Amino acid sequence: MALGSEEFRWPVRVYYEDTDSAGIVYHASYLRFMERARTEWLRGLGFELPVLRIEHGVLFTVSRLRIDYLRPAHFNDMLDVSLALARFGGASFVLDQEVCRAPRELLCRAEVRIACVDATSLRPRPVPQAIFTELKRDC
Repeated sequence: MALGSEEFRWPVRVYYEDTDSAGIVYHASYLRFMERARTEWLRGLGFELPVLRIEHGVLFTVSRLRIDYLRPAHFNDMLDVSLALARFGGASFVLDQEVCRAPRELLCRAEVRIACVDATSLRPRPVPQAIFTELKRDC
């Protein structure tokens, strides 16, 4: 996880729909788990995604993802999805994310770059000051 950053955690239970025919979590399901954690993290900071679009005219989109799958999760496992803000720039920020099975068995880790884009043109644009201030406070 990133140094100097508070870690956010979100619990996730593995459902049957998250698995393949062998009951092992399908690789793309980890991306959904991480997306849920990012959404809840932003919500916890006071930013609802539809409101960002309406009030600030921006969207956040994944522009780069590097992921390492280390161990499989299985149907009905309780997982802990965490994230920490690693760094941020004018129009993007990078999150370190992990998916663990209790009591801290690392299953998957990722580095995710989130780009801020204009909601209409979809072109990169600076993170609005109110959001930047909250992100900086979290770092």
